[in-house]
Amino acid sequence: MKKIINARIVNEGEIFLGDVLINGENIAKIISKKEITENLEKEEIEIIDAKGKFLIPGVIDDQVHFREPGLTNKADIYTESKAAIAGGVTSFMEMPNTIPQSITNSLLEEKFDLASKKSLANYSFYFGATNNNIDELLEVDPKNVCGIKVFMGASTGNMLVDNPGTLENIFSKSKMLIAIHSEKEEIIQENISKFKEKYGEDIPIKFHPEIRSSEACYKSTELAVKLAKKHGTRLHVLHLSTSREMELFDNSISLKEKKITSEVCVHHLWFDENDYEKLGTLIKWNPAIKSPMDKNALFEALLNDKLDVIATDHAPHLLEEKKQTYFKAPSGGPLVQHSLPAMLEFYHDKKIKIEKIVEKMCHAPAVCFNVEKRGFIREGYKADIVLVDTNTSWKVNKSNILYKCRWSPFENYLFRSKITHTFVNGNLVFDEGCFDEKIKGQRLKFDR
Repeated sequence: MKKIINARIVNEGEIFLGDVLINGENIAKIISKKEITENLEKEEIEIIDAKGKFLIPGVIDDQVHFREPGLTNKADIYTESKAAIAGGVTSFMEMPNTIPQSITNSLLEEKFDLASKKSLANYSFYFGATNNNIDELLEVDPKNVCGIKVFMGASTGNMLVDNPGTLENIFSKSKMLIAIHSEKEEIIQENISKFKEKYGEDIPIKFHPEIRSSEACYKSTELAVKLAKKHGTRLHVLHLSTSREMELFDNSISLKEKKITSEVCVHHLWFDENDYEKLGTLIKWNPAIKSPMDKNALFEALLNDKLDVIATDHAPHLLEEKKQTYFKAPSGGPLVQHSLPAMLEFYHDKKIKIEKIVEKMCHAPAVCFNVEKRGFIREGYKADIVLVDTNTSWKVNKSNILYKCRWSPFENYLFRSKITHTFVNGNLVFDEGCFDEKIKGQRLKFDR
């Protein structure tokens, strides 16, 4: 047994001083300092003193690309889950655009088997929709798989689903959560043609948000929301990037009641188009990082609950790939190790409360995806918990970046908060920079 004492526990909108007893994989008891505690020391207990630190549920990242199988020169399940653990992320949901793509149930199960042997964090994998695999899609078990991924916009791996009949079929027949990448491909291609006429192949990166424009995002998201409302589909819109899209989402009902939910990624809250001058293609993402006005509107929507979840879209590429010219540089970047520290910078700047960060990174993904017994500090739940020291600064550099690609858009940034301990299923996997890799993470289960 383990006992975390003197922690500032952040859970379900409250902060209170208390202790947490871990028995095996689960949280056995939460003891508020206001309570008269009973004697729990009936057997030897490992004590971890959390004085001065916050204790939060483990982050659940609902959108990552760990690149395995087939793209393991960039990343793999082991390296990226290790980076995730160091960043306080105890569970992840990974995308289907690997090689081969996860577009059959047998290929999907092969990824689960890989993760069972390699992942330090808990895991699930999306089933990838195509224009012609509806029969396989309908056989996916909703209790064992996080969701169906539909690329309504081409991105890395080109799994574009653009057939109107296919989209109607998926939205009308699927009984599972559908998560979408939302950009209208026709608008993007028109914009590419326009900029190619002027600049040829070497388009300046500053035009990325004009090529993958706000209109392209809005039109696609508008269509998806329309289809979801028509068919009563459980829809989750990933990595929203524009102010205009916020009018399509509702904050008048509770998260549990929502059929249509939304996500924002850390990079769309942190960067804006002015950062292209310094960072160039290193911050080339799809959807694109856009204007300061868009960034501010996204942050406001996060605070007022039009945006439900914070995630990363962690998508590593090799540095030499990212430093190529506009069309050759792939979109995406590594974030999973630094997402929680980045959000805590906003806490330090008094832009967001730590309770709200926990809500959006821990509680909300668990609610949105009906994750079984995770995402909260509750007795009987899995002990996926993280200790955070908000009084210790550290600088991101090559020596402490754990991604296989070995770079970060936050390199040389001085974070004011540090993750010190990460527990996964009751195991202390990360302890002040040291890893215990003997026990692997578990497959996520879903209450559906």
